Amino acid sequence: MSEYQEFLNERDKIDFLLQKGFKIEKVTENLSGAFVLFKHTENNRSATLHIKTANARKYFSNLLIHS
Repeated sequence: MSEYQEFLNERDKIDFLLQKGFKIEKVTENLSGAFVLFKHTENNRSATLHIKTANARKYFSNLLIHS
């Protein structure tokens, strides 16, 4: 998979969780990317995404700044 396709896949996963009512709770960065913890606003469900591409990391960082 090309890096652009991987970015689109990660961006779609982020957007899907945000549309379902999840909010970014915590970000843990390391050498293999970023682990983004999402928590649902109404119930106690959570989801974690491993974001590997630099563009997807910039994408969720931008969402954090503007929220």
